[in-house]
Amino acid sequence: MKPIISPGELTAAMQNENLVLIDARTGAGIKESYLSTHLERAQHVNLEYDLSKPTDDAADGGRHPLPAIDDFAALLGKLGISKESHVVVYDDKQGANAAARFWWMLKAVGHEQVQVLDGGLQAALSAGVPAGYGEEAAVAAASPYPVTNWLLPMADIAEVERVATDPDHVVIDVRDAARYRGETEPIDLVAGHIPGAINIPLTENVNAEGFFLPGAALKAKYGAAIGDRDAGHVIVHCGSGVTACHTLLAIAQAGLELPKLYVGSWSEWSRTGREIGKGL
Repeated sequence: MKPIISPGELTAAMQNENLVLIDARTGAGIKESYLSTHLERAQHVNLEYDLSKPTDDAADGGRHPLPAIDDFAALLGKLGISKESHVVVYDDKQGANAAARFWWMLKAVGHEQVQVLDGGLQAALSAGVPAGYGEEAAVAAASPYPVTNWLLPMADIAEVERVATDPDHVVIDVRDAARYRGETEPIDLVAGHIPGAINIPLTENVNAEGFFLPGAALKAKYGAAIGDRDAGHVIVHCGSGVTACHTLLAIAQAGLELPKLYVGSWSEWSRTGREIGKGL
């Protein structure tokens, strides 16, 4: 199953009983926004409490560390997601935020039938995908998803520090260029980047309308950056391990093997006293 689904394809898929639609929008007042308007049948998941483990110390795992695998398995069961489910997830940032994170997490428990909605909520509503309002009817809960470990590759801070300047490896920072160069930092405490990391902003994954570039264009972009390196020698990070998943989604759309995700990302690195790069 390709990792990205168009609004038109979603309209057809909504006829299937095994479809589970997930609204992963984030931000202040998001529950009220969801109740005001969402896609019909969509259930909401919260980045801060469903897709992350709240922490008081971002120096240990970043601002959005992964939840315990048992907690995530229980969440999937509560959402009615089983191994047979076709899951489609969307947000209001063209999949660049928690939709891509939820996609990666599902892939990381071995779930293959999961897709991110191209263009997000806005594109779906414009295309005539039915809207829902208020609370959706409760779904029939399934058993906790049968998984005991995260199955996709990840890198920790020690590995990133060890390989970031090694030419046999590449660390890709997906934040915008001004943050990478250290000119501004709107979220974390220190501006800059991991020394040795290269910058490919996630905004380059989409066109001016907010839709993903064709797979061939994404393959050319990331193929050039990765070169002949094994996927195990490629690490992708962002601010806190969320929007990096947008680039992992783009790499999957390109038909390339998924590299490692550094979940702690800049939010962890920048709080640990490690060296910080500035400029290009």
